[in-house]
Amino acid sequence: MSGTGRTGSGHGRVGSVLSGLAVAVGCVLFLGGFVWGALLYQPYTVPTDSMSPTVEPGDRVLAQRIDGSEVRRGDIVVFTDRVWADAPMVKRVVGIGGDKVACCDTDGRMTVNGQAVEEPYLRGEEPASPMGFTVSVPEGKLFLLGDERRTSVDSRSHLQEAGQGTVPRGAVSARLDAVAWPLGGFLERPRSFAALPGGISEPGPIRPVLASVALGAVLILGGAAYGPLAKLAGRRKQPAARSRATADV
Repeated sequence: MSGTGRTGSGHGRVGSVLSGLAVAVGCVLFLGGFVWGALLYQPYTVPTDSMSPTVEPGDRVLAQRIDGSEVRRGDIVVFTDRVWADAPMVKRVVGIGGDKVACCDTDGRMTVNGQAVEEPYLRGEEPASPMGFTVSVPEGKLFLLGDERRTSVDSRSHLQEAGQGTVPRGAVSARLDAVAWPLGGFLERPRSFAALPGGISEPGPIRPVLASVALGAVLILGGAAYGPLAKLAGRRKQPAARSRATADV
């Protein structure tokens, strides 16, 4: 009878509507997440080991497109500067305009404006830099170091040039938020810079972007699977129903 609330394909009308709705919402979330991510983030392949062990050469990272004015100490940024071979590079910002950055104190730590900075992202118990330096960062400029302090070619390599190895804020195009491949997770902001004026930057929206894509995929797969699963369940019920009918006769 039509009042049973079942479709000709053998599964409930309500189930069909809900599965279709799940697929539709899933498509919106999945595609919307991809578009959102494409607008805000750019993929980048790390070319060298200068940021090891935080990111390794060949890692595929997601970098949020930002303006140089948004950069804070501790950020890992992608920048391009003519003096630095005029090619995209990845380094960590350790000093901004007005800072006095020096290394090293008696415990082997870098100091910013006289305040020692703990750097848990460095490898082992080595000092913050094998070479000493003292730099006054000009306004509108950034002082950048790699996390692999023994071999990184960074601001220390340009200390004798104008600006003492600093680069303009405008040279920055993006800030790293996550390692996409191999799966390395999110890159947290180092809390050691938080006490300095200006604090640290807030993470970009990478988590909600990925959550939107993942939830969308789940809804699409779940909604699409409902019909075949309902049919399969219906086929399994039919022999059982026939057996009961035979037993009743």
